[in-house]
Amino acid sequence: MDIPRFPADSPRAQASRLRLRTTIRHRWFAVAGQTGTILLLYYGFQFPVPLGACFVFILLSATLNLMLSLAFPRSQLLSTRYSAALLCFDMLQLTGLLLVTGGIQNPFIFLLIVPVAVSASTQRLRVTASLAALTVVLATVLAIWHWPLPWAGEPPVLPPDYQVGVWAAVVSCIVFMAVYAWRIEQEAREMAQALSATEMVLARETRLTALDGLAAAAAHQLGTPLSTITLVARELEREIPKDAAIRDDIELLQTQAARCRDILSQLSRAGREEEQDEIFSQMRLRHLLEEVVAPLRTPETDIIVTVGDTSPHGKSVAEPIILRNPGLMHSLENLIDNAAEFANTRVMVDATYNAEEVKVRIGDDGPGFHPTVINRLGEPYVTNRTRAEADDEEHGMGLGFFIAKTLLERSGASISIANRTAPETGAIVEISWPRDRLAASL
Repeated sequence: MDIPRFPADSPRAQASRLRLRTTIRHRWFAVAGQTGTILLLYYGFQFPVPLGACFVFILLSATLNLMLSLAFPRSQLLSTRYSAALLCFDMLQLTGLLLVTGGIQNPFIFLLIVPVAVSASTQRLRVTASLAALTVVLATVLAIWHWPLPWAGEPPVLPPDYQVGVWAAVVSCIVFMAVYAWRIEQEAREMAQALSATEMVLARETRLTALDGLAAAAAHQLGTPLSTITLVARELEREIPKDAAIRDDIELLQTQAARCRDILSQLSRAGREEEQDEIFSQMRLRHLLEEVVAPLRTPETDIIVTVGDTSPHGKSVAEPIILRNPGLMHSLENLIDNAAEFANTRVMVDATYNAEEVKVRIGDDGPGFHPTVINRLGEPYVTNRTRAEADDEEHGMGLGFFIAKTLLERSGASISIANRTAPETGAIVEISWPRDRLAASL
């Protein structure tokens, strides 16, 4: 099964996974921790901490939190741009505190890793790499220039080699944490997408399997009523005069009953028929479409089939040979039958092919898809008919398009639906296959 993946430039792929509530809560914890640490050092250990400078940076963080809390709902999901900006602010605010409290000599220098770790688990790789590079630059600045380390008495003098080692340790932790956390989170994202896609496919396959059982039950239960209808229709045909106006209706009733018997017979044989002769099961695209369309043509609705090669001039290819697959035949018949039902006078079935793909476009001149259902067609029990029409007709449950779409997607097809552009009216269903997939998978 192909797992759907989001392109790198899609809105879904570019969205941040960081909520405003999360970043506000963490920033309040940071404000509380920084405030408590500064006060403990100043009053508890009697370290000459520059309180004014420290509280300026802490107040900046608290002010930002208050502004964000008042301006936005806390449940808001931050965009990538704003998430990166807030993480950069946290990095700069922490760098400011370290700058006035000893720089690289401050044991809290390793807190610079925290914003990078948060970015690696919530942002794209480019954002995390940029933030990690900024952190390395800031750590380098702190190693070169900083205020003295607050100390009760004469501060210790750390050898330059030791300070270089601390800088190297900080940079190594930043790079390792960024790569490792991003890779773990990326695998989690891919697994979540795979599980979501699998659940969707399994749910749809489960519904389709249930429908297969309903079809088998229908084939068994409807056999006797159809036989009774056929028998009564024949008796009525014998009893009424040949010139009676109702005779055409009786003949139509017999024809439709016979068609119902054929459909039920196909359903009952599905999955139990022996493999057909290989030569008989192969058909050209034109012949396959004509076989599907033939029983659907009526005097009221004209169904026009066209087949053409869309290859560049001078590079024409042979018409594709397609395996006569029951699922494909049923799906196309269902879609064309729906088009004929809603069409005013005409249905167009236009098939095109080239060396890469095969397309079948089914269009009609009817009212088109209803705006309220066009985006949901393909889901079970979603129909383009009105409630009254659906109640009056057994086939109005909205399952036909769902079944056809599922069967076609099994064969590797992609399906798109649309309405014609005004002033034209009507619906369009376009089905496309990779040419090699169509012949190989059916």
